[in-house]
Amino acid sequence: MTGDPLTIGRHTFHSRLFVGTGKYKDVDETRRALEASGAEVVTVALRRVNLKDRGEGSMMSLLTSGRFTILPNTAGCYTAEDALRTARLARELGLSDLVKLEVIGDEKTLFPDNEATLEAARTLVSEGFTVLPYCIDDPIVCKKLEDVGCAAVMPLAAPIGSGLGIRNPYNIMIIREHAKVPVIVDAGVGTASDAAVAMELGCDGVLMNTAIAGARDPILMAEAMRDAVRAGRAAFRAGRIPRKLYATASSPLTGLISG
Repeated sequence: MTGDPLTIGRHTFHSRLFVGTGKYKDVDETRRALEASGAEVVTVALRRVNLKDRGEGSMMSLLTSGRFTILPNTAGCYTAEDALRTARLARELGLSDLVKLEVIGDEKTLFPDNEATLEAARTLVSEGFTVLPYCIDDPIVCKKLEDVGCAAVMPLAAPIGSGLGIRNPYNIMIIREHAKVPVIVDAGVGTASDAAVAMELGCDGVLMNTAIAGARDPILMAEAMRDAVRAGRAAFRAGRIPRKLYATASSPLTGLISG
């Protein structure tokens, strides 16, 4: 869908599927899945990879090959200070001005800490980062993150890695209705239909990792997610028919032969 670009800050993308790099069995499977997904943006947990190892066959060699835009993320951070330190490290290493901001508030649910996320977002924006914050599917929190200068908002569909799909489509619809920045559903997608639903609701993109990496066939699932995001976006742009309680005839009623 080259005629329907997605712009986030100063960056423009043609794929609306963002993918992660965790949980694959090896770097080769990661590469094959990324390529099959058609994704341009790949997120990497800065605390979980060796950023200095860029030798042949390494994860960083794959990610810095020029085929992808790296979206560093602050996964594993539980305070605003930790998230700030991690994001600054990524920029010092020349990875990107983009950052997926995660400040976790609870170890069991991995729900974000709203207050700490806002605090970190405000600082990172002031330092020139293009901030994409992972957040609860709360329209108020999303509005506050937009107001402090975040380039997009990334409300969860469901808990990270749960595969439950969008649990509250109405909140997502409200967020989308009021947001003036892109809305990217992040976390909880389980299969292709979940991705399609997110896009049909009007979201600008979907970010996922476990749904692909944890599938029985990650490469095939990456292809399915690629197609689902494209189909959902096309359906949203086309405009669905209204829901009705009763039937409406599909065939025309005019020109019938009476006898």
